[in-house]
Amino acid sequence: MQYLSTRGHPERKRFCDILLEGLAPDGGLYLPETYPQIDDAALTQLRRAYNEEGYAALAFRILSLYIDDIPAADLKALCAKTYTQEVFGTKEIVPLRQLEDGLWIEALSNGPTLAFKDMAMQLLGNLFEYELARRGEELNILGATSGDTGSAAEYAMRGKQGVRVFMTSPHGRMSPFQQAQMFSLQDENIHNLAIEGVFDDCQDIVKAVSNDHAFKARYKIGTVNSINWARLLAQVVYYFAGYIQATQGNEQKVSFTVPSGNFGNICAGHVARQMGLPIDRLVVATNENDVLDEFFRTGVYQVRASEHTYETSSPSMDISKASNFERFVFDLVGRDGARTQALFADGVGRAGRFDLSQDAVFQDTAGKYGFVSGKSTHADRLATIRDTYQRFGQIIDTHTADGVKVARERRGDLAVPMIVLETALPIKFAETIQEALGRAPERPARFEGIELLPKRVQQLPADVERVKAYIAAHCD
Repeated sequence: MQYLSTRGHPERKRFCDILLEGLAPDGGLYLPETYPQIDDAALTQLRRAYNEEGYAALAFRILSLYIDDIPAADLKALCAKTYTQEVFGTKEIVPLRQLEDGLWIEALSNGPTLAFKDMAMQLLGNLFEYELARRGEELNILGATSGDTGSAAEYAMRGKQGVRVFMTSPHGRMSPFQQAQMFSLQDENIHNLAIEGVFDDCQDIVKAVSNDHAFKARYKIGTVNSINWARLLAQVVYYFAGYIQATQGNEQKVSFTVPSGNFGNICAGHVARQMGLPIDRLVVATNENDVLDEFFRTGVYQVRASEHTYETSSPSMDISKASNFERFVFDLVGRDGARTQALFADGVGRAGRFDLSQDAVFQDTAGKYGFVSGKSTHADRLATIRDTYQRFGQIIDTHTADGVKVARERRGDLAVPMIVLETALPIKFAETIQEALGRAPERPARFEGIELLPKRVQQLPADVERVKAYIAAHCD
């Protein structure tokens, strides 16, 4: 399996190379040259693997379609090491629970940091450690988080041999619980950098450092954000697991609604659909930062400036520049690397805007690609959280509430099961839950008093050179 850049770089690479590299040399994102196809017979085999052998077996079968430079026995062992009941709390790993007729929630937040990011990050940590040991190398991971990626990455990488983590986050813009999960870690290989800005500033810093090829090579810089293909690939697996559970042996279509800020989680659904998983609709649910909703409604992609990126009660989606959107647009324009380069490196980079509304390819988004979208506000979140608790006795987090609200509006054919991907457990956003219900959500015992623990964090301006200096000082 060879991988190419969304911006047309001529070089092709294999999985383990792009695992450690992150961005392509031209600033593009990696995708496989072709998506492996799953026919009815193969889907039946995947169903049997999940039902009889479990999630780890399903993950191995899907990942092995994309990874041919890790021996099969080793890849199988890595999946088995990652996806265990001890780590994720249930045999199913990602169990479905029914909310109402035809509407389900896929529980993705049973991992170590109580967020869906654990599903991919736990595997990524094991893949990094395996490949670095095989090469006798070290890696300095530079990441950006709007809330959950950071803690998931740090918990996955802490104690890993040959790995340091430098995680940027927008200063003061995460929930107290999210901040405490990250900043309370005292491991020497974990470095938290609170950037004076918004998430998009953090993400821009990561990309700028990755595009400084001399610095990247000298300090062995890698990424854990979903710009890293391995992260997104791991997320493809739970779309198959959700489908298998929802259809119970019937080869019918399902739809998925995904709370989305950086477009990584739902891009994994796009990949699953391109592979042949019978997905009817992929529903993008945004909060007040509705750049993606605006595109899928109008065909116009308009990046917002920092001052117009709103601080909301679903903070992990407070993003106005969705990195993974480039992967979808690359497919949308017929895998034309030159055009993707023009749209993102020139269009978004210079003017922060492009318009496909009059382009024939945009008319295919709801048909060929199955995308629709919707928006949820703070008032909507409160109302959805209250309604879900009063009618069903379930407490959902703020991002999942965005998903449920939009899913009800965009379901389409009611005979098609709709699965909302859970984002996190409610405790991570306790203040809003308290506002909605007048009571705090349950807190796992291991996180009692986490906000009171000593914090280890460095505050820095949104300046690439300052971040590079910090990395160099802690690596040399």
